[in-house]
Amino acid sequence: MSYQGPANRTAFDYRKLWAGGAATAAVAALVAVVGLLIARGLFDVEVLAPKGGGIWGNANTLTYALIAAAAALGATGLAHLLCVATPTPGQFFGWIMALVTLIAIVLPLTLSVALEAKVATALINLAIGLAITALISGTMASARRPQFPSAPAADATDSWRSRPNYPR
Repeated sequence: MSYQGPANRTAFDYRKLWAGGAATAAVAALVAVVGLLIARGLFDVEVLAPKGGGIWGNANTLTYALIAAAAALGATGLAHLLCVATPTPGQFFGWIMALVTLIAIVLPLTLSVALEAKVATALINLAIGLAITALISGTMASARRPQFPSAPAADATDSWRSRPNYPR
């Protein structure tokens, strides 16, 4: 009998992971757009566009949404890499995403724009980071499949069809 690996090995359905990543990209883009609409429309804060740009702003709104979608696809690639290369991919993914989200929150606070724009951008980045982290983490969990070792091949004496060999 040859050793087949540990009984608790898991495999990942990477098609499911990437399908979830594509859906997460759409959600992240929409979170960016909704965040900008709330900041500009409800709170009248200039985020990524001057006041004259209106509630929809300018091309920066589309760029921000596309960057959020690209971040979700990048997170999916990271999740895929971690699933292949690390023993506890979920833990590493959570830590990396928490730190990247923290960077995305702090970065706008260092810009030389109005305080309201800094805070609004930081909050939108937080919402995008939380959405991506939660959705990709959930997708990683649902893409896990237990992989059980294959049963050893039975030889002729171990076959269920053979009679037991009782002493006479």
